[in-house]
Amino acid sequence: MKKGIIGKKIGMTQIFDEKGNVIPVTLIEAGPCVVAQKKTAENDGYDAVQLGFVDVKEKHVNKAEKGHFEKAGVSLKKHLKEFRLDDCSAINVGDVITVDTFAAGEKVDVTGMTKGHGYSGVIKRWNHHHLRMTHGTGPIHRQPGSMGVIDPAHIFKNKKMAGQYGNEKVTVQNLKIVKIDSEKNLIAVKGAIPGAKAGIVFIRDSIKA
Repeated sequence: MKKGIIGKKIGMTQIFDEKGNVIPVTLIEAGPCVVAQKKTAENDGYDAVQLGFVDVKEKHVNKAEKGHFEKAGVSLKKHLKEFRLDDCSAINVGDVITVDTFAAGEKVDVTGMTKGHGYSGVIKRWNHHHLRMTHGTGPIHRQPGSMGVIDPAHIFKNKKMAGQYGNEKVTVQNLKIVKIDSEKNLIAVKGAIPGAKAGIVFIRDSIKA
């Protein structure tokens, strides 16, 4: 990976290209992020930078976090994320990373937490069909059905059942950057990204590009 940045999902909209074609895009408020820590192959075994995003009051950080930011000489941040880089020799602690790191036309991977739906049944979670909504079926219209048989007398692994749905980390790859607004710290990427509005996302250059 060559570069990365932390952002906040604003929402989806659409823009028009030079030919008048409609392009669905997601707006992300990316950065500015400050480098809170730098790791090198000599000291840590790998090259990486730790970025901080969104200023926060002192009462919202503990003593260990406060000492970490004071050591780096940067303001307190709400979100921290480490990005492993191929080469971070040109980056130092205290540097500010902005949307200008990326350019329109580049491909990026976006990681975020999907919307949480809580404990959900098999119809909502796995798109199962329900039973016939007629008399005689009984109160089992939305149940998952048979769990197993007499032999081997246990439920097989990966059986689709009710459970926690959503609220998991998902990465969408190869999204094209359509437009960048440096003044407002906005990146417009083509298509949808994981998470709800105002959710924190991590943007990095695409590994498949």
